[in-house]
Amino acid sequence: MGKLDTLTTSRGFKDANREKNMDLKLKGSRVIVTAGANGIGLKIAERFLSEGALVYICDVDELALGLAKKKHPSLMTGLCDVSKREAVSVMIEEAIQVLGGLDCLVNNAGIAGPTGAFHEIDPNDWDRCIEVCLTGQFNCARLVIDQLKMSKNASIINLSSAAGRFGFPNRAPYSAAKWGVIGFTKSLSMELGDFGIRCNAVLPGPVDGTRIQSVIQEKASIAGQTPEEFTKTWLSMASIKELIDPQQLADLIAFVASPLGRTISGQALNVDADLQCLM
Repeated sequence: MGKLDTLTTSRGFKDANREKNMDLKLKGSRVIVTAGANGIGLKIAERFLSEGALVYICDVDELALGLAKKKHPSLMTGLCDVSKREAVSVMIEEAIQVLGGLDCLVNNAGIAGPTGAFHEIDPNDWDRCIEVCLTGQFNCARLVIDQLKMSKNASIINLSSAAGRFGFPNRAPYSAAKWGVIGFTKSLSMELGDFGIRCNAVLPGPVDGTRIQSVIQEKASIAGQTPEEFTKTWLSMASIKELIDPQQLADLIAFVASPLGRTISGQALNVDADLQCLM
């Protein structure tokens, strides 16, 4: 199933009014976005660029990094797998050097992980999902604290998921990692508040794009449904029956990272069309 037609009107209205948005006072802000070369990460990077921020993105996809750089020449880029501590150390050092400091880390990197009954999945697939989706955030956050302490508008924003507040059958590794992100985020907020560093988590519902279409295909197969049938049933569990536009996530993240969000910390911010459960 492709992108839903119901999104067209709201997107068109939003885009037409982009230039009328309030000034988020992010001009000159220095931002790192992990997994920023495509999808949600690129939308986030582009949103910060539109506010005049300096943005460094890392990704495991070298081709996508090149395409993002070609599209936005001002982007600073680096190849990095956030689950690898040595690679993260090199990336963070380079990013801080080229940015001239740091004001915001967006821990966006994540993978879908395996689909299947938890006792039947390959343990290596479990490990990989936790390493990228949860430990990767730790790997990045631990190395930026000293820089953030020097910022007048410091924040860390961690991408969790609606799977971080619901059970998610046949997606246990992903759900476990995303629940972990919530605990990690709240703990950071409490530890770092005295230094003026805010920390929040964003919890998207099903985000329109290639990753969710792959998940829908797999879960529909397990349920014995077509992808269209599964999607219709899934969306029926939300008050607003739409997949989430990744631009909405980017807009929220930019606001929370801005001085306008200066007292927003320790929050799990849901962008999920009032989803009631996952299946």
